[in-house]
This record gives sequence, structure tokens and C-alpha cells, in this order.
Amino acid sequence: MPTERRATRRAPATAGTIGEAAECLRLGGLVAMPTETVYGLAADATSESAVARVYAAKGRPAFNPLIAHVAGVEAALEQARFDADAERLARAFWPGPLTLVLPVASTCRVSLLARAGLDSLALRAPDHPVARALIEAAGRPLAAPSANRSGHVSPTTADHVLADLDGRIDWILDAGPSRCGVESTIVACLGAGPALLRPGAIPEEAIEAALGRRLEKAAAEQGAPAAPGRLASHYAPRARLRLDAVAVGPDEAALDFGGVLAGAPSRIRLDLSPSGDLVEAAANLFAFLRALDETGALAIAAAPIPAHGLGAAINDRLRRAAAPKGL
Repeated sequence: MPTERRATRRAPATAGTIGEAAECLRLGGLVAMPTETVYGLAADATSESAVARVYAAKGRPAFNPLIAHVAGVEAALEQARFDADAERLARAFWPGPLTLVLPVASTCRVSLLARAGLDSLALRAPDHPVARALIEAAGRPLAAPSANRSGHVSPTTADHVLADLDGRIDWILDAGPSRCGVESTIVACLGAGPALLRPGAIPEEAIEAALGRRLEKAAAEQGAPAAPGRLASHYAPRARLRLDAVAVGPDEAALDFGGVLAGAPSRIRLDLSPSGDLVEAAANLFAFLRALDETGALAIAAAPIPAHGLGAAINDRLRRAAAPKGL
């Protein structure tokens, strides 16, 4: 299902327009916001449906983790668990262009879809007055990948955003060119020592100086943590996942789409979207996979998903989840 086209409102970032854009975010809308790195496509990070709209607007081919933007360290502590190294880096470089990948906290509100189904979370506190004001006004973390179509050059002006996403998002807050023009540096702090996942606007040497030691160099093919801009493993159910199913075995749980498996006997059936809406299906994907896995079923039969629009991303995720374990 193609992303619904709508009039995109572009406006200078003022106290009034920031307040209106924040209300749009609370209602599930999409707002392009300036940050010091590049313009980001902001959505309510706690809403699966809002995050699904981000993927649809960008035409993103896979559900990679998105960075959740927060006001600062205190807000971040509600979403993720910080060890001493992570807190040292956050207090040294936030607000600023450093993203930390951390274990989720029990109080985490960031959606499973924004986390790509993982138990880790990418967080940063941006150093731009408009982005910070929008986060404060929205009153929640904002998921915000770069505000461009997938595969296109990251945008550093409102003109760039408009050229890529006009009619696909609700708002563009215009605050002139981005200061850095390159994405944030990403560092994982997941218990084995801080590891550099992506070079970016903060030099590696500055991070190592703050830590007092060298960063590890994590490689995705060696099982590095999943993070924006990287190939990495994703959450997979314990149960074997069978794709393109048109029937369900008596011992299988059913992951349905559009009621294809409604008449089949199964342990339990969850329909990603009874009406066949791919945005709704994307919003439900990770939560439904986990719910079916928790039933203890040895196998999950997944109904066919159309390959167009967000269906390509859903199918990509399902293929990854169905891959033989340990590969």
C-alpha cells in the first residue's frame, strides 16, 4: 500500500510552529526537524504506528533500528541502562552528535519497531535548539532517521527534505542548513567495553580521550550489536518460522495477514492487518512475533505478504527471522 500523499507544511521554526508540530507528533504525524548533524524525520518513538509511517515515507527496504532522540541523560535513563562508560560518554558529549547503543531499561517506552525487535536501543540528545524544543514540547522520545528517501543523500537543508518527501510527511521545520552535515558517531556500550559502530561527527580520538582508553572496533559479521546504518543480526523467534503459508499445521501458531489463515486450525492466530493495510502490519510485526513465540509453539506459519511498499520491509524482516539459527 503506497504511503498516503498529503500536503506537507513547511514553516520557519518558531515557538508557535514548534508547538503545532509537537501536537502533530503526539497525534502520530511525521515532522522533519533540523539537528546539528542532518535533518531528521521525527515521529513519536513510543508509537508503533507512527514509526511504521516513518518507514513507509522513507521507502526503507528493511526495519533497521532507529535512533531515539531525547532531551538529555536523565530522560535517557528512563529508556536504557547505562554502565559507567556510557554515562561518562553521555555527560561528556550530550547534547551533541554521539549516539549510544545500550540495553533497554525495564521502563523503556520506545517501540519494538523502532528498536527492530531488539533488546538494545540507540539513543542521543541532539545539540540543536529546534530539535531540543520539539522534543520537550512533544513530551516523549522522538525516533528520527535522516529525512530523505531510502538510498538518497542525507538532507542538510529544508529544500533537500522537500525535494525527497513533499506530500509524504506532515511538517518541515526550517531552521537553515545543518551545522555538521554528517551523521552522529555511534558507540555501543553493551557490557563488553565501548565499541565503535559508525564513525561520525565526533572524532574517535575525542571519544577515546574521554574514556581514557581505546575503543573496540565492532564488525557486523562478527555479531556486532544492531545499530542504524549497519548490517547486523535482528531479533528472531525461538520457534521455526515458515513463510508464505496458506495452511497451518495443528501444532503451529499463525501469523496472518488479511485473513488468509482465518479458517485454518492453529494453536493461536494473530492477524497483522485484517484489512490488508501494510502500515498496520508493520506496526504489529515485532509485537506479534514475540507474542506467538511466547505461546511455546515450535513453529509459526506466516501468511504471504505483498512485496510492494512496506511489504518489502516486512518480507525482509521475516526472511531474516526464518533463517537457520547460528548462520
